[in-house]
Amino acid sequence: MRANKYAGQCAECDAAVEIAAGQLIGFPGRWRTICVACSPTPPPRGDHEGWHRVALASLDFETTGVDPLTDRVLSYALLDDRGHDFSGLINPGVPIPAASAEVHGLTEEALAGAPAPVDALAEVIAWVQDLIERGVGLVVFNAAYDLTMLRAEADRWGLAQPDWERLFVVDPYVIDWGIERGGLGPRRLTDVAAYYGVPLDNAHDAPADARAAREIAYEIGRRHPTVAAGDLESLMLRQIVWFAGRAEDWNHYARRVGRPLDDPAGWPLTQPLIGNAQIA
Repeated sequence: MRANKYAGQCAECDAAVEIAAGQLIGFPGRWRTICVACSPTPPPRGDHEGWHRVALASLDFETTGVDPLTDRVLSYALLDDRGHDFSGLINPGVPIPAASAEVHGLTEEALAGAPAPVDALAEVIAWVQDLIERGVGLVVFNAAYDLTMLRAEADRWGLAQPDWERLFVVDPYVIDWGIERGGLGPRRLTDVAAYYGVPLDNAHDAPADARAAREIAYEIGRRHPTVAAGDLESLMLRQIVWFAGRAEDWNHYARRVGRPLDDPAGWPLTQPLIGNAQIA
């Protein structure tokens, strides 16, 4: 969650909160400052059944920028449901913006000897297709970004698309919104990891982010019985509804302030020319 930029009073207990000593929660245009003692915490773990009891895979990309339709994959992490982890670098053949390199540390010099996209991405797609064939759920934090980018890269390099309609996606970003309805403020990967007590010591490193995303998914399932209930197919349907709700909530604010709109139907794949994403 975002630290408070201004001194004020805690919205819960009225205690004084110095600059950056508390947190902001709430919605765009309706932020509230709270002290550390009043910071929200997730419910305790339970012993209920649910989709979190099955082994899940996880995927994460680091990229040249924030547009999944035009930017490029620079590194990937593929964490198998059977305990096999794969990661690699990709030379995109295009300039890497300095702002992006500052986030993840991947420069053109560092990627000069890395495999070409067509070769590396063919392996990524084959790995995703194998999950589809075996019915394994794939954890992707902010899936509308990473999966849309993979689809765009496949088109760009003439690669066969995975059978997207059969893929089970578990998106902690969307599920977290479905639980909290945006009331806890900005919820990037680092924010949600901290909330659920999941270690993330090397953010914006693809393997570290993929591990954290998968552990967050498990923690959500362990701590929220109603969310964990059912199978991955039913979870897909709920995530579609939650994403649409998140998009409409954002669009209500975006229309007032002139910001780009999100596509309510853009999960788990954003439609061309619609939507905006953030580096996870």
